[in-house]
Amino acid sequence: MAEDFAVRLQYFLPKRAITVLGGWIASARAGWITHAIIRRFVARYGVNMAEAVDPRIESYPSFNEFFTRALKPEARPLAEARWLCPVDGAISQFGAIAQGQIFQAKGHQYTAQALVGGDAQLAGQFRDGSFATLYLSPKDYHRIHMPTDAHLVRMIHVPGELFSVNPATARGVPGLFARNERVVCVFESDRGPFVMVLVGATIVGSVATVWHGVVTPPRRADVREWRYEDRPVTLARGAEMGRFLLGSTVVTLFAPGAIDFNPAWAPGAAIRMGETMG
Repeated sequence: MAEDFAVRLQYFLPKRAITVLGGWIASARAGWITHAIIRRFVARYGVNMAEAVDPRIESYPSFNEFFTRALKPEARPLAEARWLCPVDGAISQFGAIAQGQIFQAKGHQYTAQALVGGDAQLAGQFRDGSFATLYLSPKDYHRIHMPTDAHLVRMIHVPGELFSVNPATARGVPGLFARNERVVCVFESDRGPFVMVLVGATIVGSVATVWHGVVTPPRRADVREWRYEDRPVTLARGAEMGRFLLGSTVVTLFAPGAIDFNPAWAPGAAIRMGETMG
């Protein structure tokens, strides 16, 4: 009952205003106040600062800079695998894309075409392929890395809602990941095309990529697209490709036959960047 109420309440909350306020607070450089907030966050969520390149809380002038802190390379060794896990977090769902439909939660599905912003030709490349939905909670490392060597073809910013993307909301809001604001990154690799969709959420003040910088904000009503055929962007497996400010979700789409998922994977299981995805 409480979970259902919390989900329904989101339909009425001023999610965009809450997100703008959260982004302003997270970017503020307020000296000891900022450091007190970071210390409280570290204690509340058990953040392992020993993994950070700079473990000193006082070295981060804003919460955002703490939140997107770099980790020591040895903290996330890369597995000898065809596909690497691109983030720290938890597995929301993964499996086959059945005739263009992606499983979200019991009773909820959405289409790959809706997820990528309505492009039927792009979605058709993944019609009978595979997907993985990976949830990053506030406590997780929030840089996103490449699952394999690839070059960027397109980036699409799709405007949308800013519902929370936590597991309760995924169970309660139909088509959540194709409904929220998102940044769709289309790659080509020697294993075929794949897509990484960076899904925005309540209080996610910004989504950025390494080749573009901050994609959102600004938040606009129209779909924006960038093409990279004439200005190649090539990224190595394990390299950073983007980051979230506060928790969110990455949905990855694979072409048919491109991946056999790690047999140890299960919905709800914890994952770490650099581990074997498939």
